[in-house]
Amino acid sequence: MSKAPPSLSRRISLAFGSFFGILSRPEFAADVDRLRTGGAPEALTSLPQPAAPSAAPAPAPAASAPAAAPVPPVVPATLREADTAAALQLLSLLQREARLVDFVQEDIAAYSDAEIGAAARVVHEGCRKVLREHVSLAPVRAESEGSRLTLAAGFDAAAVRLTGNVVGQAPFTGTLAHRGWRATEVRLPQLAEGHDARIVAQAEVEL
Repeated sequence: MSKAPPSLSRRISLAFGSFFGILSRPEFAADVDRLRTGGAPEALTSLPQPAAPSAAPAPAPAASAPAAAPVPPVVPATLREADTAAALQLLSLLQREARLVDFVQEDIAAYSDAEIGAAARVVHEGCRKVLREHVSLAPVRAESEGSRLTLAAGFDAAAVRLTGNVVGQAPFTGTLAHRGWRATEVRLPQLAEGHDARIVAQAEVEL
């Protein structure tokens, strides 16, 4: 009976493993090349072939084992596209008020720390103004940073990320390194019909 094809997640895992195996192990790369050209891997062809089984009386039927419970298939998470218009609109506001894109795109290797610090102060003030006007933020955790806390089983893994030596199952006890941030309200300006959000900053022509 032929083996069922692997699931999508298993195929992704096999693809990444094979990619790095081909780069680091020449013999593995040779086996993969032989498979792609219709041959058998060397590791298989070099094994001794089993002798043909001799005729033997049929064994007495054994007691049938209970059938294993079927394993539910792995269903990949449903992905949805992010709202790029809103993201580009926020980036445009950060560029207008803080020149954030200009600052990030600039090669600062030739500038001194004092010059970079002066520019960073302007960027910081502008970014803070945009966040105060358009996004309300609140900490994910109410505890002070550096305090010890315990995460019970079923904690919100989307809101809390575990770092360090993560072993076993919840409850977990650790130190709060960062309180996190949660957006409680977003107030972006409405876009006019036909507005091209991809234009983060207009080109300027001085007459």
